[in-house]
Amino acid sequence: MKFPSNLPCSAVLDSLADGVFTVDLDWNITFFNEAASRITGVPAEEAVGSKCWDVFHSSLCDGECALRSCMNGCGRISNKSIFFIHADGRKVPISISASPLVDAAGNQLGGVESFRDLTDIQIIRREVEDSWRFEDIIGKSRPLAKVFSILPQVSRSEATVLLLGESGTGKELFARAIHNLSDRRNGPFVAVNCGALPDNLLESELFGYKEGAFTDARKDKAGRFELAAGGTIFLDEIGDMPANLQVKLLRVLQEKSFEPLGAVASVKADVRVVAATNRNLAELVEQGTFRQDLFYRLNVVTLTLPPLKDRVEDIPLLINHFISRLNALQGKDIDGVSEDTLQILMRHPFPGNVRELENILEFAFILCPSGFIQVEHLPEYLQPQSRESLPSADMPLTMEEIKCLAVRRALERNNQKKMATCRELGISKDTLRRIVSRCDEMGV
Repeated sequence: MKFPSNLPCSAVLDSLADGVFTVDLDWNITFFNEAASRITGVPAEEAVGSKCWDVFHSSLCDGECALRSCMNGCGRISNKSIFFIHADGRKVPISISASPLVDAAGNQLGGVESFRDLTDIQIIRREVEDSWRFEDIIGKSRPLAKVFSILPQVSRSEATVLLLGESGTGKELFARAIHNLSDRRNGPFVAVNCGALPDNLLESELFGYKEGAFTDARKDKAGRFELAAGGTIFLDEIGDMPANLQVKLLRVLQEKSFEPLGAVASVKADVRVVAATNRNLAELVEQGTFRQDLFYRLNVVTLTLPPLKDRVEDIPLLINHFISRLNALQGKDIDGVSEDTLQILMRHPFPGNVRELENILEFAFILCPSGFIQVEHLPEYLQPQSRESLPSADMPLTMEEIKCLAVRRALERNNQKKMATCRELGISKDTLRRIVSRCDEMGV
């Protein structure tokens, strides 16, 4: 279809739903279509002739301006998520595309940018996110929906539950959801990591002891089972429980009672047990390191939690959830992740599962002052130019390792100047010194 030859170009651009404006080489706005006026609240006659940053006050105006990058030879930029300040003071999320503006002879005249208001999309997205929330668990994927479908019935029963899944899949969140949906919701929820305590301490932590049970036992101490009375006890990393304690746990499940260290009488165990592991308990039974009778006692109801790589469609929901929480915790105002950042995260295999995603976003919060998280705010192993060169690109990082990478990169940007690095990261010199010292010890 051809436009009539007498139809002005401005009339075509004014008919678009997207805002469009152009600037000359001095950053003066030379054209401002009707949609641009409607979205920004700035009349075209007021915008034309003004510097673009005086009209938009966007999250890129003080740093990596999209138009500036295009006009400096970086080519076109498409669908970059940012925000600008509306004439009435509101922050408005938009998606922008920009390119150099050249004449027929190829001479650069300035730049052109189009932008689309994402406000309605974000409102719909938040409503959709709320509809996909189950307790504190976020997701809409089919593997997760299968778990959600039976979770209420499982929770209302008194059956022992075994949660299986890779490290970082959120087993404690599911254990808490089971507790909150059960008739024991008004009782305590007590979590114990069976792999985090030495064998000699784990028994006293679980079952408590009586005065005089050993040298330092100067008074009675209640164990976690006693503290969880009327509620739920969550035994994480159950596959790491030593053999002697497996026997005592079996008695709790069979007899609903236990004996604290040094006790002469049993204590009633009015508690529901939810256990979890990332290990294959059936294989441990075959190897003789896990009791078969205990395995069958724990395996009354088994819920297998899917890894994040099998629920890719949940990644955007989880990102928004973590950003909202980090904003509240850190007092920041991060709007979300840019489109190119989202694409990188959607393609990442996440061997560390949901916990790795949370760590990545916490790292990005260190570097991103406001607006949208961009690619340059991601950890080094997710940077496009470094993926092939880093042999550990598919390995999850601990929070300490992520902090080390953030500090190392900030020091490089500031030519090893410590005070400038502290100002950029918002930390004290003592904190920087401690992190660097810890990084040296870790070899990161």
